[in-house]
Amino acid sequence: MAIDAEIARWCARPIDTDHPGLTLTPLVLGPEGVPVVTDAAQAAAAPEVVVLSAMAHGQGEAAEAIGVAFLAAVAGLDDERRAVYGDLVLSSLNAAARRTLEAIMKSGYEFQSEFARSYVAKGEEKGMEKGRQAGLREGKAQAVLAVLEARGLEVPAEVRERVLASTDLAELDRWIRHAASVSDARELFATTGS
Repeated sequence: MAIDAEIARWCARPIDTDHPGLTLTPLVLGPEGVPVVTDAAQAAAAPEVVVLSAMAHGQGEAAEAIGVAFLAAVAGLDDERRAVYGDLVLSSLNAAARRTLEAIMKSGYEFQSEFARSYVAKGEEKGMEKGRQAGLREGKAQAVLAVLEARGLEVPAEVRERVLASTDLAELDRWIRHAASVSDARELFATTGS
């Protein structure tokens, strides 16, 4: 299978062998041989074909419609096929189609397939975890600065920027402890070896 029409034509060229009268002709499935599946019922009847459709045509104008048809069709698939097919389809769609599908998900659309519901749930879970981590980092960075300021130490802009830019929770923990004992805010980094 080749998702590029030119490569498919090149791969399908007959190959002459050293044996008289023996020519090998590879069987190649290119985009022209794969239908554009945008109908949910057709996708449900042949989920593998809609996956091939996404792979062959997912960078074109029909990408969004192919993706929507796939989401509507995966309800009857087992978990393993749902995950593998979903990954193939999503990785085959162009960025605009992926953005459109995300907008559909955010608009309150109630997905019918377990695949789509689980995909959305995983995305929400990852987003929440990222938010928690960002909040934790921000809180620890603010704690470093608060300890220094509570001790009456001047906090130069470069120290403030470095502390606020840190994404290393262990480093921020060390800085919180050292902020309680340094005599100058700039010593915070020298003391920790950072």
